[in-house]
Amino acid sequence: MNLKRFFGGLLTILGIVGLIYTGILFAGASAETRDIKAVIIYGILGIIFFTSGISLVRTTKDES
Repeated sequence: MNLKRFFGGLLTILGIVGLIYTGILFAGASAETRDIKAVIIYGILGIIFFTSGISLVRTTKDES
């Protein structure tokens, strides 16, 4: 198994989890208790992990 492809898949899964957690934080909090800083940080990290994982999987050649 190609290590880059595995790492790309792992980054993609972490990005999806981060984006889902961001959505849960955003939807579950009321207007008074919403922690904007946490939503922004988890959202940005989720987007970075997701895009880097997808690009790593796409650019890695499938050599057997």
